[in-house]
Amino acid sequence: MLNTTTWNRLRYSVYAPLYDVVVSRALRKPRRVALGQVDWEPGMRVLLVGAGTGLDLHFLPHELEIHLTDLTPAMVKRARARAERYQRDVSCRVMDATTLEYPDEHFDVVVMHFILAVMPNPELGLAEAYRVLKPGGQLCVMDKFQPDAQAAGLSRRTLNVLTSFLATDITRQATPLLQQAGFRIRHDEPVLMNGLFRALLAAK
Repeated sequence: MLNTTTWNRLRYSVYAPLYDVVVSRALRKPRRVALGQVDWEPGMRVLLVGAGTGLDLHFLPHELEIHLTDLTPAMVKRARARAERYQRDVSCRVMDATTLEYPDEHFDVVVMHFILAVMPNPELGLAEAYRVLKPGGQLCVMDKFQPDAQAAGLSRRTLNVLTSFLATDITRQATPLLQQAGFRIRHDEPVLMNGLFRALLAAK
C-alpha cells in the first residue's frame, strides 16, 4: 500500500501550489457548517491538525489561541502567509498528526478537517487528538466517509485503490473511528455530495 506518511508528505508538497484553487471555493460552506457546530468561547486554545494552507482560519472566531500543524512544510508556509494576511496570531508548525508535540489535556478544541481519510493510520491521529484535548473538549471533524450502516462495496473498494493513491481513502467509517478512540459524537451532519462529506462534532 502506498498510503504512507512519506508519500503523503511528497504528494501534498506537489499539490500545495494548486490546493487553494482546487479546494477553497467548493468547500467554503461545508467548512462554515462544520466549525459552526463548535461551542466557541473567547480565550479557547484551539489546534488545527493537518490544516493544509489554513483555509479554516477564515471561519474561526477571533479571541482564540490558535495552533496549526501540517505534515508538509509547503502547506505550513502557505498557512503562515494566510494567517498574516488575515492578521491572525497563529502558531504554525510542521508536525505529524500521530505524534503531536503538545502536552496532555492542552486544548479546548481540536479541528481535523480532511485528514482522517488521508492519513495511513487515522486511529493513531484520533488517539493523539484525544490525548491533547482537555476533559470535555470538543473535536470537530469533516471528511469523506463511507456510511456507517454498511461496509464499502466492491465498486467503491476498487475505486478506492485510485483515490487512495491520488489523495484520499473513501471507505472509512466515521462513527466506529471516533467511538473506538473514546469520543462521544454530539452532532453528525451531511454537508456535500449526498452525504459523502460529513461534519461531526464529538466530545472527550
